[in-house]
Formats: sequence, structure tokens, C-alpha cells
Amino acid sequence: MGQKSVKKNFLYNIVYQVFAIVLPLITTPYIARIIGPEGSGVNSYTYSIANYFVIFALLGIANYGNRLIAQNRDNKEKLNYEFTSLFILHVIISLIVLAMYLIFVFFIANNYKIYFIVQGLFVISALFDISWLFFGLEEFKTTVVRNIVIRLIALILIFTFVKSATDLIKYIIILQGSTLLSQLVLFPFLKKNKIKFVKVRREDVLKHFKPMLILFIPVIAVSIYKMMDKVMLGYMVDVKEVGLYEYGERIINLPMTLITALGTVMLPRMSNLVAKGDDETFKLYISKSIKFALFMSMPLCIGLIIVANDFIPFFLGDAYNKTIIIVQILAVTIPIISFANVLRTQYLLPKSMDKEFILSLSLGAIVNLVFNIILINKYNSIGACISTVLAELVVMVYQSIMISKKMNTFTYVKTALEFLSKAFAMGIVVWIFCNIMKINIIIKIILEVIIGVFIYFILNIKYIFRDLLKSHRRSNV
Repeated sequence: MGQKSVKKNFLYNIVYQVFAIVLPLITTPYIARIIGPEGSGVNSYTYSIANYFVIFALLGIANYGNRLIAQNRDNKEKLNYEFTSLFILHVIISLIVLAMYLIFVFFIANNYKIYFIVQGLFVISALFDISWLFFGLEEFKTTVVRNIVIRLIALILIFTFVKSATDLIKYIIILQGSTLLSQLVLFPFLKKNKIKFVKVRREDVLKHFKPMLILFIPVIAVSIYKMMDKVMLGYMVDVKEVGLYEYGERIINLPMTLITALGTVMLPRMSNLVAKGDDETFKLYISKSIKFALFMSMPLCIGLIIVANDFIPFFLGDAYNKTIIIVQILAVTIPIISFANVLRTQYLLPKSMDKEFILSLSLGAIVNLVFNIILINKYNSIGACISTVLAELVVMVYQSIMISKKMNTFTYVKTALEFLSKAFAMGIVVWIFCNIMKINIIIKIILEVIIGVFIYFILNIKYIFRDLLKSHRRSNV
């Protein structure tokens, strides 16, 4: 199987990740005003709970399946065998979880029952998820095309059928129906990639359960400080606070797509390099990735903090003014998550350092849960933001310490400070501009972005042309 281009796959996955967030954000100003903070909170609250069932249905298959396929993709017979055995196990687990979700909806859930029923489409979609196969094969173009087409259809349907707050159910059906459809349309591409189901032994199906379960622990740990925030806000405060927090998180997730796209692309490539024993190329990739993550994340962090005051009221409306401080606090997590994402997707997972990976995320989950209990009652959504920052910081520090035993991760502190200082200088100029210019809000926001990008580009022009655009013969990119 021929090697895929990392640069092309990175661009494909940026499109994939951006469309997954940008298209809903195109509808956000409309939905935020039509559905309102309370309706948005109901959607976010019920989705967060349904998502826990999806997490159990997937049971760590995203990282494990990606790595397994990448390690076996050069042997077509072994690839088909491993894919079939893993998929069978996934179907069994998903059906059990789906049955549990139906029990929850009809016998346990007291509030928002109808919304939980509709969110069931999301749980069903997990049954048909084989995106891990295509990521492992580095076939990112397939998933990108699927994502663009289906989400554009969803966008049209939202503007066509969601007209008032009473259309919340229609909105959820469109969102989760498109998720289910996006999983189903991947199956016809199996034949194109010469992937087929073969007869497998029961013991070879069950052998995947333990390693999947091991990688499930970090998934559930991450969910505690990604989804539990909203569940606890809805339970301890109200769904309106969930809606305010939800939109702040969505805005933060947009710039994060650039970094997560890099990690998703590099995981199968790094796993393949480890299997081949190509340590030199492995080190080259991770060094460039860390520098790129820091280069991108610092200005994104400072930039969001600066423009939030103008952007949030314009984008979401005055009902979401509290989301300004939510975005500004969560922006701090962008460089933290970016650095940690490179460490786990390009070192811990490819090197099968699952124990260290699990411990880091478990520590983050504990920190988040404890501080949520302490802070949410007093500070509501602001408390949830502070807990998230602390959790992400603990994860990054622990992973850095573990990897530093084999690779000196702390040498990048100087690099981080260099990019941070330039991003801070950019932020000062943009902030001064914000306070002296009295112009139309749309023009002001556009100018803030343009000025910020220009200044940061000039300050980093040496890095851009010396390192970022420099090609390496051995990098095969």
C-alpha cells in the first residue's frame, strides 16, 4: 500500500474537522436566537448524556482501531482479518449499549424524554462507525467528501425547517440524522479500498476486547472533563447555563481543529514508523509537529481573548454576553491542549505507552470532577471553565514528565515562550486598535483578525520560511 502524503492528509483532515464545527457555527447566530439559551441547553444536556452511551458503544475503538489498521495495512490479508474481527466485536458492544440506552430513556429518564428519544439516532450511529478504518488507511479524502456533502445538506435542512423555539426536536433530528447517514455512506467505500469481511475465529474477535478496554479508560476520562461539565451544570444549576457554556466551547473548538487535524493525520503515520523501526524520521516528525502546534496555538489563544468582547455579542446576540468570559477563560486551554495532543497522538499512542496515557487523562478527570463539585455551585459556568483549564494543565504536565524520560520535552519551553511573547505583542497592538477605532462592528472584527495575522506573520517570518516551509528529503511529505 502506497504511502499517503502527510501534507495532503493534514489539509484533508483540516477540512474534515473544520466542516464538523464550522457548518454548525454558520447556523449558530440563527439557532442561538431562534432556539435561545434554554433550548440550546436542553439540546446540549440531552446530547451530553446520550454521548456517554456512544462512548461506551465505541469503547476506545477510535485510537485502537486506527493504530491496528495502520500497523497491518501493508498486509492485505491480515488487514481484512483484523478489520473483520474488530468490527464484529464493535457491533456486539454497540447493540448491548443501544439496549441499555432504551432502558434509560423509557424507564429512568424523567425529564426531556422526547429529546432523549430523538438523540437516540446518535447512539444508533455508533453501531455503524468505521471511520477508524479509513483513518488507519490514511484515506482522509473519503471522509472529507462524505463530511462536506452531508453537512451541507444538514445546513440547508436547518434553515428550511427550524423556524421557532418549538422546532428544537426538528433541529436535533437533522443533526443526529446527518451523523447516522455519515456513518452509513462509508460502507460502499470498503470495496473501493479492497476491504472485505472474512471468516474469523471467536477467540480472535475477543482478543481485541482487553486492549480496547485499556484505551477506553482515557476516553471516559476525557469525557468527564469534556461532557461532564455540561451534565453537572444542567443538574446543579440549569440548562440555560449549559447553553451559555456550550456555545463558548464551540467557539474554542473551531481553532482547535487545526491542531487535532494534525494529530489525527500523524497517529497512523507515526504508528507505521514505529512498526518499521524508523526512529530518525519519527523524531523529525514529532519535533516539527510540536513547533507547529505551538506556533499556531499561541496567537489563537491571545487572539480569541482580545476579539471575544466584540465577536460574541455580534455572533450570538446579547443574551449570550456571559459567553464572553467563558471563551476568554477556555482560550487558555488552546496551547495546553495543542501541546498535549501532539504528545499523545504522536508519541504515547504510537509507542503503545497506554499506561502513561491512561494515567494522565485519569488524573485530569479527577481534577476536573473535584473542582467542578467545588466551583460550579458558586460560580456556575465560570467554575466549569476554571475546572477545565486546571484539568488540561494537569494532563499536559504529566504527559510531558512521562515522555521526558525518553525525549526531552522541556526543551520546547523556550520555543513556547518565544511564540507566546510574539502572540502577546500581537495582542497588545490589536487591543489598542480595538479601543481607539470607532467603526462598524463587522469591519472592526475583520480588521482585528487581519491585523493580528499580519503582525504575527511578520514577527515569525524567519520561522515560517526557515522551518515551517522547509522540506526534508527523508520526511516523505
